[in-house]
Amino acid sequence: MRGKADIIAALQKEILSLQGYRAEGDSTAVNVGLEAITRSFPNAIFPTGAIHEFLTEAPEHTAATGGFMAGLLASLMQRGGACIWVSTSRRLFPPSLKTFGVEPDRFIFVDLQREKDVLWAMEESLKCGGLAAVIADLGEITFTQSRRVQLAVEHSGVTCFLLRTNPRKLNTIASIARWKITPLPSQLEEGMPGVGFPRWQVELLKVRNGYPGMWKVEWSAGGFVMLPERAVAATAAGQKRKAG
Repeated sequence: MRGKADIIAALQKEILSLQGYRAEGDSTAVNVGLEAITRSFPNAIFPTGAIHEFLTEAPEHTAATGGFMAGLLASLMQRGGACIWVSTSRRLFPPSLKTFGVEPDRFIFVDLQREKDVLWAMEESLKCGGLAAVIADLGEITFTQSRRVQLAVEHSGVTCFLLRTNPRKLNTIASIARWKITPLPSQLEEGMPGVGFPRWQVELLKVRNGYPGMWKVEWSAGGFVMLPERAVAATAAGQKRKAG
């Protein structure tokens, strides 16, 4: 007969699985290449089949968040499946997805006029188990509405990225993590024109059963690279000298 500790451990494992967390060694776990950040999640595995909430406050933040999400999708879509992007005003330039190793023709863009239609389309899309992910650009959502979305996610196992652009009310929703992505200056190669690789400041503001944190990340050589603080500081100082 199992002891009380074994029963509690089994229940905890089942609850984490329903919330999108995978156990160590689970073949369905996805490696997104952000080891330092995924250690903030239970079992140090990026949760799929869950709602990830991304907050943005300005157009440049929305653009940076779109790039970061594309990098995550590059890993989520490796096993096949399309991605649906629902919004009232498409903020993404589809060819730019190729920068992050994602083919634009694997995306289905649903352009609607009202936010309540975006919510409905997102919920219905998440019921399709053949998708890799669903992204919705939706500023306002109540906890009750997000709970319905979570139930659809738990049933299908499809990952949901909720892009909340400058919401009027920063309320709690049924998301597994709340992210904030802001752009950082890129590092230019000496003597070369143009711009460097995309860089972001990545903040995990809230993590269910995990640990918040902040990191500096770059996309180069087809994947995420964690940056030390001194590298970012040196880049900012060098650009300041050039501007002066």
